[in-house]
Amino acid sequence: MEERLKKQLDFALEIDKEKNIYRQTHLSGRGRNENDAEHAWHMAVMAYLLREYANEEVDITKVMLMCLIHDIVEIEAGDTYAYDAENLKTQKAREDAAKEKLYSMLPEDQKREFTALFDEFEEYKTPEAKYAHAMDNLQPLILNDSNNGGDWKDHGVTAEQVYGRQRKTRLGSEKLFEVTDQIIQKHIRKGNLRE
Repeated sequence: MEERLKKQLDFALEIDKEKNIYRQTHLSGRGRNENDAEHAWHMAVMAYLLREYANEEVDITKVMLMCLIHDIVEIEAGDTYAYDAENLKTQKAREDAAKEKLYSMLPEDQKREFTALFDEFEEYKTPEAKYAHAMDNLQPLILNDSNNGGDWKDHGVTAEQVYGRQRKTRLGSEKLFEVTDQIIQKHIRKGNLRE
């Protein structure tokens, strides 16, 4: 087998490990915890489905690829819960080291491509990155909403913490932020989010 193809297949097998990285968010219907691969797939489909609500015209293929690869680094770095202040301090360093290790498995041109997409997502500057982040925020929010705020209650999350993360959704989609705000307000009224 030629070296390029071997590297690509080795990487394809390596990323299967993403299915074993479990998040704090539960599947709808208060099922088991979702894994990173399910999260990425769900985000990518949502990005395509909801693209008309992006604030700006986006390259939807690029957005979907960002959604699919953004958490591959968690194979090495582990999942960092959105409201875990302590682990958030080291998240970037852990993910940068993981990015280098994992993407180095690829042929050099694809390593550069995946690294650039990951970095663009993390920098939050382009319309595609902003919209992809809106999906990264909205996807767990709608799951938590479907579970009557269970994950927020389990972790004692406050409304301000959720708003702190979700306010960035409006950078990618004002319309989806309106929906986000309605969901958060509903859970404040229900007592699922502490004020």
